[in-house]
Order: sequence, then C-alpha cells, then structure tokens
Amino acid sequence: MARLLLTRPEADAAALAEKLRARGHSADIAPLLRIHVLDAALPKLDGTTALLITSANGLRAFAAKTAHRDLTVYAVGEASARAARAEGFTDVHAAGGDLHSLADLVTRLRKPSDGPLLHAAGETLAGDLVGLLCNAGFDAHGIALYKAETASSLPPAVAASLRAGEYRGVLFFSPRTATTFVRLVAESGAGDAVAGTQAFCLSANVAERIAALPWCGICVAAEPSEAALLAAMDRELA
Repeated sequence: MARLLLTRPEADAAALAEKLRARGHSADIAPLLRIHVLDAALPKLDGTTALLITSANGLRAFAAKTAHRDLTVYAVGEASARAARAEGFTDVHAAGGDLHSLADLVTRLRKPSDGPLLHAAGETLAGDLVGLLCNAGFDAHGIALYKAETASSLPPAVAASLRAGEYRGVLFFSPRTATTFVRLVAESGAGDAVAGTQAFCLSANVAERIAALPWCGICVAAEPSEAALLAAMDRELA
C-alpha cells in the first residue's frame, strides 16, 4: 500500500481517492484549485445542438444553470464524460484527453450543418477550441461559467507529511496545479523533502512544471487520460 497525495479540485479528487483506495492505497487531498461557478447567464439554447466540455467543472457549472439534458456532449476525456452522464446527459462522446483530440472528435462525428456548438468553459483557457472548430467551418461559441482560484497555502497536515517524506507519490492533472504545487512546496519549506517521492503526471506539459523539484522519479501517462495515468502509477508502484 502506498500513501498518495491528490492535488485536483475537491470533487474530482474525492472520486479519484475512492479509486485509489480500491487499489489498496491511501490518499490525502490538497485541492490546489478551488472552483467557483460564475453568475453568468447562459445564452439562449434555441438551435444549439451540442455542448463542448474541456473539464468536468464546466459540465457541472452548465448543468447547475439549466435543466436541458437533450444536447449531445463532446467531452475532452472519460472523466468529463462520466460527469456528463452523472448529470443526466445520455448522448455523450469522449475524446482522447486533450483539446486537439476533442476538435478531431467533433469534426469526425458531425457536420457544420448539424447546428451550433457551445463550449462551457472556465475563465482561463488552455487553448482555442472554439477557434479550431470555427476554422473548420462550425458555428461554435464559448461562455465562461466558472473560475478556478489557486490555493494560497498547503493544508498544514499535508505540508507536515511532505516535510516528513511520508508520500510515495503525488498525482498531477494540470499545468496550473503543478505550477501551484511547486510554489507552495517551496513556501512551506518542503522542497527538498520530495526526494523520496514520485510524481505522476497526466502529460509532458504537466511534468515540465514540476521538474524543478528533486523528485525520485517523474512518470508521465502514455496518453492524457485518468485511466492511463492510473495504469502508469500501478506499474511504478507494483
């Protein structure tokens, strides 16, 4: 059994912690991003036929603002697709875990004449999904429905455990959380203590953000999906 640290927002981390416990591990949670749904009103959905989701947070923010569940959902990966199904959407398609695979999925499964697309997004965008689809001839629009605020400090118990070298691994799913972790660890005085800890990263871009710390190893998922990251972790911890 390994003791692991999760850095995802609370809702996503709680679901992941259950999966890790089912694997026999223990998991502490230090949410480095806190999600706040914005007051923005949804545009009229008349004519809109599909919803684009680049995170489960966007899906949840959209679902909280409307009872519409008849839209086709194109989700960036399996985690956000599961969130859509959990909220009552039935026509859900999952891409390969990044923005370009999502754009490819949309262009493969539908035509521009099928109707407008709405991207339920956050205030901070990791790329221009709407631009990619508009360039492909689609009528696509985006709306910011949530914002993610970075944590100002690590939970005291987590900082103490890091300094004591008690974690076998830390899981990272976004460049922003990785960057925040490096800053907060340095501020807590635990930077050198991760020398016995392994970092498990969703992508090479995420791994670049945590490379400044002296990890005993950095493991990158074979593809940007939760399933691939957990598979890589399983191999490393076996």
